[in-house]
Amino acid sequence: MNRISVALFSNRARAEALQERLLNAGIKAEAHDEQYLEKLWHVSKAASGVRLEVPADQFDRTEQLLLEWDAAEGALHEAIRCPECRSLRVQYPQFTRKAMIPNLLTGLLATIGALEKQYYCEDCHFTWPKGTTPSSERAHAGTVH
Repeated sequence: MNRISVALFSNRARAEALQERLLNAGIKAEAHDEQYLEKLWHVSKAASGVRLEVPADQFDRTEQLLLEWDAAEGALHEAIRCPECRSLRVQYPQFTRKAMIPNLLTGLLATIGALEKQYYCEDCHFTWPKGTTPSSERAHAGTVH
């Protein structure tokens, strides 16, 4: 079954609380620690993320519920959002789950300082370093206003 990431949290308890609410709403949500892959990037446990995933066919309903819960009570205030498009579909650090060798190589480059660890938005493809606020211009857009 195809699963889609719906949100990334730095706090496992918050991800599990939303997972429980989604399960109660009939959505088969799962919370996954990113620690295994992030170890390849030498990311500390405190900086590692917890990814909330749902079956692809339940993504639209899940997104709607999460946004409703956020509007009513701020349920997503601890979720990591893209600063460009406000999407919840964010990864940190930028890595692939489909192949091991690219992760090893980019992890090594990040460790020696040749590559910066960045968040990555799956919706608009924007990348930004952790702890920074990007400018209003997208670095990869290629146009200057």
